[in-house]
Amino acid sequence: MNRIKALKVLRMAAAAFFAAGLLAAACGCSLKDNAKGFIPAPPDYTDSQMWFTQDGDSDGTGADVFYVVSTWEEDWTSANGKICHYADVWNQEHRERMAREISRVASYMAPGNRFYSPYYRHITIDGWVTQNEKLIQKRARLAMGDVCRAFDLFQSQRDTSRPLIIAGFSQGGLATVELLKHISDETYGQLAAAYVLGYKVTARDLAACAHIQPAQKEDDTGVTVCYNTVKDVKYVIPVIADSFIAINPVNWRTDDTPAVLDGTITVTLSPEHHVLVVSGYSGSEYRPYRNFINVGDIHSCEPWLYSECLKKNIAVRARAWRNEQNSGA
Repeated sequence: MNRIKALKVLRMAAAAFFAAGLLAAACGCSLKDNAKGFIPAPPDYTDSQMWFTQDGDSDGTGADVFYVVSTWEEDWTSANGKICHYADVWNQEHRERMAREISRVASYMAPGNRFYSPYYRHITIDGWVTQNEKLIQKRARLAMGDVCRAFDLFQSQRDTSRPLIIAGFSQGGLATVELLKHISDETYGQLAAAYVLGYKVTARDLAACAHIQPAQKEDDTGVTVCYNTVKDVKYVIPVIADSFIAINPVNWRTDDTPAVLDGTITVTLSPEHHVLVVSGYSGSEYRPYRNFINVGDIHSCEPWLYSECLKKNIAVRARAWRNEQNSGA
């Protein structure tokens, strides 16, 4: 109860201050700060090639899943010799790289559901490697603007009597947080759950957005699931994983009760640091990158290590949402 009261106080004290500024930063499309670089053409989300979709809901009882992909491009040079800090959605190779992740996620999120994922001008890894929050947020305005526009079209065309799932990994986790700030109260009422995989939810995010309600158990609805994985709390990367909330996706607890995954991996939530600490798993398949990720943290594992847990949980929360609607709750 103390945490819930603290969140309410945070929101009451800071919501007015943060809401307008953070939403403008997330979904605005001002290109002033990028004037010296190359900006790819914006996506046209009425064009089917701007989407990866999969309908796995044969009986119409599942959820609509809106998934936002992570970071796949490095800085690159345009034909006119300018550096670009964004993916180009009109570049087939860029889309194909994003589709590698999206298709793997769809393999466990799409069965039983309708799955939608937009290609967007995500910021390149070079911005993240700086670990400069201001630079990242500055560049992310354009990327988050794409995601907001894609979501608005998706929302306008879907059957809103169905439960809504929003999910994203890494930069897609940032997009998930910003979408929760962007959506209306009416749309929030359709939310079964949002999944922030491998990214943070800060105290400021909570203060700015009443739509961010930390998940407390396996089947609560309208909630945000957030987690990051490390080998030790000393490896938390602040720009990615310095979160104010977390839940263990193996046992769906918010305390430090250990959970065993696949019979050999122990996953324990640190309530103090809001991260998952794993033992019995090296994460060696994920190579360190520029001394930034996969160095003590296991950032790249987030959508894959817990995939079966997430698959089951999406179904549980979607079913719980439908039950609440049917009971008039």
